[in-house]
Order: sequence, then C-alpha cells, then structure tokens
Amino acid sequence: MEVPGLAHNITSPLSPCEGMIKDLSLDSIQLCERDGSKSQDGSMEELPVPQNIKISNITCDSFKICWDMEARSKERITHYFIDLNKKENKNSNKFKHKDVPTKLVAKAVPLPMTVRGHWFLSPRTEYTVAVQTASKQTDGDYAVSEWSEIIEFCTADYSTVHLNQLLEKAEVISGRMLRFSVFYRNQHKEYFDHAREAQENRMLPSVKDNSGSHGSPISGKLEGIVFSCNTEFNTGKPPQDSPYGRLRFEVRADALFNPDTNLYFGDFYCMYTAYHYVILVLAPKGSRGDDFCKQRLPALDIGNNRFLTCKQDDEGSLVFHHAQDVILEVIYTEPVDLALGTVAEISGHQLMSLSTVNAKKDPSCKTCNISVGR
Repeated sequence: MEVPGLAHNITSPLSPCEGMIKDLSLDSIQLCERDGSKSQDGSMEELPVPQNIKISNITCDSFKICWDMEARSKERITHYFIDLNKKENKNSNKFKHKDVPTKLVAKAVPLPMTVRGHWFLSPRTEYTVAVQTASKQTDGDYAVSEWSEIIEFCTADYSTVHLNQLLEKAEVISGRMLRFSVFYRNQHKEYFDHAREAQENRMLPSVKDNSGSHGSPISGKLEGIVFSCNTEFNTGKPPQDSPYGRLRFEVRADALFNPDTNLYFGDFYCMYTAYHYVILVLAPKGSRGDDFCKQRLPALDIGNNRFLTCKQDDEGSLVFHHAQDVILEVIYTEPVDLALGTVAEISGHQLMSLSTVNAKKDPSCKTCNISVGR
C-alpha cells in the first residue's frame, strides 16, 4: 500500500501526539521529531523489533520498505516510526536551509509500503533509515520497540517522466528561433595544445560535471564535449565574450548536427540569475552515447522542437536554428577532429562569472524546478 508524502497541517513537531496523528488513515504519513527509543510506559520490550529491513523500487523521491517481525505482540502494533536521515548528517535532514523533522509516522499497513515525498527526499542522495514498531495507548502516548538496525540506500536520478516535466517548462520560455551556422567551444591554449600533441589532433569526450539539476541522469555519467551555438541578436554571429577561454574552436553546424544525429533533452536550470540554461545532447545514431541517451533522456525531433533544429531548405541544404531566450549547452558525444574547423582568438573578454562549471541549480526558482527533489 502506498504511503503518500507530507501533510501540510502538522500541529506539533515535538511529539507524536494525538493532535498530529488523529487524521492519519491507512495510507497517510506525517513527520515528527525523533524523541528517543524508549516507551513512556516501560513496555518497550513487548513489541517486536523490525528485522531484515529491505529497500526496493527506489526512485528520485520515493522507495518501498519492508521488514520481518516476530509474532509476539504483533497484533498490538498500531503505527510504524521510520527515521530517515541524509547520510552526511544523521542528526537532521535539511531542505532550503531549514531543519526538517525526519521521523515518518504511519499507521500499520501491510508491507511493503511506499514512502514518497519530495519535501524530504532528494535525488542522488544517500540516506539512512531505521524503523520502530509502536502501539498507541489509551492515554495518547506510545509504547515503542527498540530501533531496528540502520540501513543505507541512495535515491535515483530523474526518470524520463521528470525530465519531460522539465522539458515542458523549458519550452514555455524558449522564445523564437534564430538562425545559426556554427557550433563553437572556447578553451585555453593549453587545452588545444594537448589535443594536438597527445590526442591525435582531436578533442575527446569527458565526463559531464555536476552542473544543473541534482537529479540529472547525465551528470557524472555521460561523456561528451560541450559546445555552444547561441548567437547575438543584432549580428547573427557568436558573441565575442566567453567564460571558458580566449581561444575558440568553430565548426560548421552540419559536421555535428545532421539527419544521422539524434537529439535529446538533458536538463533545464538557472544559477540564481535571470539566465536559464537548456542542456541538449547530440549523439550520432548507433553510437555509445546514443545508446546511453535512449535509455534515459527524452528524444527530440531534429526538425521540430523549441530549442535546436536542423531542416532542409527548398534547395536541399541544411538550415539550423536555435532558441533565442535560453542559453544552450550542447553536448556532442563523440571525438571531434580539430581539422574539421578553425581555432582563433576571440576579441572580447573572458567573463569568468558566467561559467557554469559545476554550477548549482537555484532550488527556489519556479521557472525551472519541478515538484520532486531538486
């Protein structure tokens, strides 16, 4: 039986009192503080201690939990207390810099039960969990068992369902489409020297950093090379400023993006500023990167989407457009030979403050967040 998330009208976070639990049904759950493992009436040993705890069906904001119990006094159990904490801090669970109580109180239901709640579960996060059985007394207090052993688990990445929610939010602000003709990548001189001397004149894919949404399934996993394609509105050309280096590699758009390439939506985020970023993935069909993305990311129609398009004009030539109102970060999953393009110095400034390397997403932004762990 599923146990939904937080109730919003918790009256007392200090103890599992009548005022807090009276509205619980068989499939409801609330939060309260962990106030110790001893029963107030001294009957702690009469209730069975949960054994062999098992966690399964883990998502970015839910999990199933079950355990074994001895038969003694089993019929007296009215509630389960589930103590859930982030592994890095076993005393408290924090969300938006505020302490959140971490004991989940649920009426005894058939196991396994599903614990679900984006208020206290975040994706890609390690947690510890322990369980007590409890019996509500006539005076409103609780007799409880000892705490079970502590079990550790890690929540999952965003699923394609969550990514499609992000995709829909990104489409709302993407703006009109502008034409472009090149992808470009800025780096320091040492980067390009290394590519020429140690990598056979190629830029090689590397593992994506942890910028963007915490639950993104590509962070720390997908290998690729990050390119830009945004142009200045008044010139139709790439901007002359960059946060990543004064040397720029430019390559014709059709060298990376063409009918033999698949396009995927990867993420949507901001960094406490008005700028919003959309991460897209370009993967040659049948490549290892393509196989990775097919299992994890929403696919986009290369000729009909709100971010990056490749179409044939009346003369059969490929024409490319990008969204005007979001900054695109395009990850190409395969090596790129420097001979395909040119490397030249930009005339503008290196704006380090605009770098998105390992940038953390603003969890309070209503434009780019969805109702799951951030």
